[in-house]
Amino acid sequence: MNSSPAPAAPASVPYGTPDAPRIAVRGEAHLEADPEIARIGVTVSARGTDRRTALDDLTRRNAAALELIKSYGQAVEKLETGAFSLSPELTRHGRGERVRAYHGRVHLTAELTDFTALGELATRLADLELTRVDGPWWSLRPDSPVHRTARQQAVREAVQRAREYAEALDTTLTALVELADVGAEDARPVPFAPAPAMRSMAYGAAAPEEAAPLDLEPERQHVYARVNARFTMAPPRL
Repeated sequence: MNSSPAPAAPASVPYGTPDAPRIAVRGEAHLEADPEIARIGVTVSARGTDRRTALDDLTRRNAAALELIKSYGQAVEKLETGAFSLSPELTRHGRGERVRAYHGRVHLTAELTDFTALGELATRLADLELTRVDGPWWSLRPDSPVHRTARQQAVREAVQRAREYAEALDTTLTALVELADVGAEDARPVPFAPAPAMRSMAYGAAAPEEAAPLDLEPERQHVYARVNARFTMAPPRL
């Protein structure tokens, strides 16, 4: 006995039907907020004609920078050591490979939540011997409630826009069919956006007197949220 094939599932209609017209809208939100984190980059350098001397100087200066950053306690939320390098500089003339000098560098990154201490710490770091300070780089936390507020506002705008379209046709919305972040269903990779460059604050030997703290004004953060939404509505009388 041959069994009859199962009935095929009805194909989805992307633009709705006369009995259930579909509305597609986009909701957007743009918020401004004060930053929650400030990040600075610190590069400690050393140079010497002898490898051991250059390494000892680099170790001493790195320890001084770390001690200064840690002295600010809870104002510093995160402290990390990045790249370390000690490389020879060869002479450009003469036969053979002769070392002219050794260059050493250590890169540190510090994140602060106390912006009052930020200017003072950055100035004192920049006042250290052969130490460079880059920054500050302002940002929000990844789990900041500002992001949630922006997403919710974008959804409310999408609903409001769809209602206005329905009201223009003298009808009402009946159901939400789809809600998605813009680009959530796009398989293409997101293009890389280079991070904004940090500003160089200082580089050189220690000053004879302690410098006055820098007055740093936090940079306002811009948060964007975009959603695509599709609704069905009651058939309008045209």
